[in-house]
Amino acid sequence: MSDQVTTAALEEKQKLRKHFGRFDMFFFLICTLVGLDTLGAVSSVGPQAFTWLAVLGAFFFVPYALLTAELGSSFPAEGGAYVWVRLAFGRLAAAVTSVFYWLSNPIWLGGSLTLLAMTTFSEFFVNLDHHSDLWKYLFGIVFVWFAVWASILSFGIGKWVSTIGGWVRIALLSFFTISVIVYAIDHGVHGVGAGGFAPTWGVFAAAVPVLLFNYVGFELPNAAGEEMKDPERDVPVTVTRAAIGTLLLYGAPILAILLVLPQSQVTSVGGFIDAMKTVFTVYGGDVVTGAGGTVTPTLHGVGLVLGDLAAVGFMLALASSATTWMMGADRAQAVAGFDGAAPRWFGIFSKRWGTPIAVNLMSGATATIVMVLALVLTNGNGAKYFGAVLGLAISTTTVSYLLVFPALVRLRYTYADVPRPYRVPFGTLGAWAVSIVTTAWALFAVVGLVYPGFGTSDPDKALPKGFRRLEFELTQIVPLAVLVGLGLLFYVLGRPTRERFVSVADPLATPSAS
Repeated sequence: MSDQVTTAALEEKQKLRKHFGRFDMFFFLICTLVGLDTLGAVSSVGPQAFTWLAVLGAFFFVPYALLTAELGSSFPAEGGAYVWVRLAFGRLAAAVTSVFYWLSNPIWLGGSLTLLAMTTFSEFFVNLDHHSDLWKYLFGIVFVWFAVWASILSFGIGKWVSTIGGWVRIALLSFFTISVIVYAIDHGVHGVGAGGFAPTWGVFAAAVPVLLFNYVGFELPNAAGEEMKDPERDVPVTVTRAAIGTLLLYGAPILAILLVLPQSQVTSVGGFIDAMKTVFTVYGGDVVTGAGGTVTPTLHGVGLVLGDLAAVGFMLALASSATTWMMGADRAQAVAGFDGAAPRWFGIFSKRWGTPIAVNLMSGATATIVMVLALVLTNGNGAKYFGAVLGLAISTTTVSYLLVFPALVRLRYTYADVPRPYRVPFGTLGAWAVSIVTTAWALFAVVGLVYPGFGTSDPDKALPKGFRRLEFELTQIVPLAVLVGLGLLFYVLGRPTRERFVSVADPLATPSAS
């Protein structure tokens, strides 16, 4: 196998270091896949959330894991998904895909993650709504730039943020689930009838995009593919282990939320926070049941201490999600820079840290702008802010996979001679099956995000609270169109880099420092 590689790629890869082992990859994946910010959004659709969680687990998550295990172990080049799309469909397609993959993260960080961190801080510590708006902006800036700072650090240092974040998730979700059991023994639960789990199209259309967003991220460690110690062996193993852990860490808390809170009280923004406060009253606190079955928890004593610790852990988990995704997606965009699919300066890695500082800083600036604009344009309407920005973050992320998933089949034919330490079972038929299934889910999710209520009798009921149809469509379609245009522009600006090629026998083994 031979290929044309830019001289810039050879130059920048000399700055990489191999310090990403199996232990690091596992917790990196747990931190990537288990996003606590959407637990409330998923639970808000009711008991069917658990049904569809299981369905997507079997028919999307597992095929996606198999697909990534093959691509990640067979094509472990720096850049991950960018490189897979570039090898399969060319640099132009990869340039557009990379922009979506990259910019979805600062949109997510500056939007739903920052709002949820603000909400948690206000709920457990100091209510920011009772103070000047300046404090909200200061909190948001600190939260955003902590993630940026952590992503700038050498992977050898920064990977510990995701490792700590992974342990925090496991501890927090496990303790929460145990607390639900204790709470149920003392107070009983609201209960969910068997009929509540019966699937319906309306809930399916609403839940699938958020659930799919929860389940993506298997390929992210491969963005640092040439910083891995042994990707051929480690990728399939860690993908398998992380898949099992993710299913357990999602299923138990979502079921617990549904059992503890009445559905009318489970909101996208505060569902998990409210559930935590409610169950922690068993350690010290009171629950007052009001009209309509709503519950109002008040913590004190040991319950208050545990609640505060859980709140800190929750905010740390949110920050580590942002850091992990930024570390991966920013690397993919930086590789596009030195590969000629974006401006050359995007692809400059720090000699000291081995990280793409320019792209990291642009991510931070974008996240800050998103945060400020969203707060200003929504006049502090948190629910409206959360729904719109979360929807945009999910749609931009999902669009980026529309070419990643079909790359498996394409590379089976065009790079058939590449050794594959792991193959999707059942040969070519199996490869086609997992590519088609995962692509179909992603396409359905994109349609459902851009046009909520697709296929239902009253689609406007599916709109986020506070939005009219045209207003919401503009919040989705305009940014998506801008990102396509940006990807095309980046490709044009990368032309000088593309004009400086060298031939290599194996583009997946270009030299990098060890």
